[in-house]
Amino acid sequence: MRSVTYSMGVSLDGYIAGPDGEFGWTEPDEEVFQFVTDEIRGVGVQLLGRRLYETMLYWETADQDPSLGDAMLEWAALWKPLPKVVFSTALPSVQGNARLASAGLAEEIERWRAEPGEGDIAIGGAALAVEAAALDLIDEYRVRVYPVLVGGGIPYFPQRERRVDLDLVESRTFSSGVVSLRHRVVRAG
Repeated sequence: MRSVTYSMGVSLDGYIAGPDGEFGWTEPDEEVFQFVTDEIRGVGVQLLGRRLYETMLYWETADQDPSLGDAMLEWAALWKPLPKVVFSTALPSVQGNARLASAGLAEEIERWRAEPGEGDIAIGGAALAVEAAALDLIDEYRVRVYPVLVGGGIPYFPQRERRVDLDLVESRTFSSGVVSLRHRVVRAG
């Protein structure tokens, strides 16, 4: 069965964006960018909230940018054909290989789990991750911790009142000081 993953860059104090919404500190160097590119190869479908979808729209036409280097072109070549499901009531339509969600998050995840195919079901965006976590749908948390304290903003980890035990699957430290951590949710039984 496909795993549901939640992967984002995060500050050392646990935020994916600072108090002003700024997240430029997550811009990866070449080594981290290659790691993220390799990670997206294992994704079968990307579920996104409206804000992340709008941020990622650039990649739908990035391959037309003559100033893009090989690494960025490789990312664009992987991202563009990737199926995407966008959860938004504000958007009338979406572009590229994306569609608006026709059901709730749990139903969309079950639909993708039931379909033949490979690759993770990746959650993108904090608001969507909060909902997925509350429904106990996330199987794996993937965090790239950046060596910066932003003092507040949008938290990576959803705030909830129950304990979730995790097993460390993988960790890696990059020369930039970024640390990647991959934890699988421990389920009873």
